[in-house]
Amino acid sequence: MTLRPSTVSTVQLAWAQILGVDQDALADGGMRIHCEKDDSSVLTFVSLFGTGVLVGPGWAIEAAEDLTDAELASHSKLLEISSPYGGQPLGEAALYFCDDGPAIPGVGQTVSRDPRHAVALEGACPTNDSTEVLLSEMANTFVLLDDSVDPPFPHAGAGYDIRAGSLAQMGVLTAPEVRRRGLALKAATIAMGQAMASGLIPQWRARTDNTASIRTAVSAAFEYAGTQTSVVLRP
Repeated sequence: MTLRPSTVSTVQLAWAQILGVDQDALADGGMRIHCEKDDSSVLTFVSLFGTGVLVGPGWAIEAAEDLTDAELASHSKLLEISSPYGGQPLGEAALYFCDDGPAIPGVGQTVSRDPRHAVALEGACPTNDSTEVLLSEMANTFVLLDDSVDPPFPHAGAGYDIRAGSLAQMGVLTAPEVRRRGLALKAATIAMGQAMASGLIPQWRARTDNTASIRTAVSAAFEYAGTQTSVVLRP
């Protein structure tokens, strides 16, 4: 299965807006795009549908002239060229999109949109997982509850924020004691269904070393489209 051309065009337009480049830049394809922003506090390289975009200060654009897209997609390479300018790790991630999600399974559980249940789920998860997803900070959340206990226990949740007016940036979180039961996929498909019903394209961003997140994305019918690699620049 491949993404529809209309989906690809919408994603390209949205990311052009996010990166601050010409709206047709990603759609044109071809050579790598350099966007010089000398006041930027982040150095970012995005490769989307085969087109690379480097956004950062002039010294980074100059340092990247002889580097390939594959090199710039490497977190270690961005750290190397930014180390004289205080470069600090931020992350290397894969980008996935979906225009035909899987059928929403029978839930069999209460689905809560109460933000307090998203907060409770974060409290039941390791701090690293909670801070990576930031579920409780998302504008739209859907938490699966075990309401056979009092108070109800949050098993898993998914949510999304709207990016560039057309993308639904997804996040999924599952309590450790109920992982590997398909609950992350169930929560994700519920959130995806709501996002697509609102005319949004679901976007999944997963750290390249987070195999569980990538596995859930693939199971939820997301398709790989590229990478995003960033480092923080400190004075």
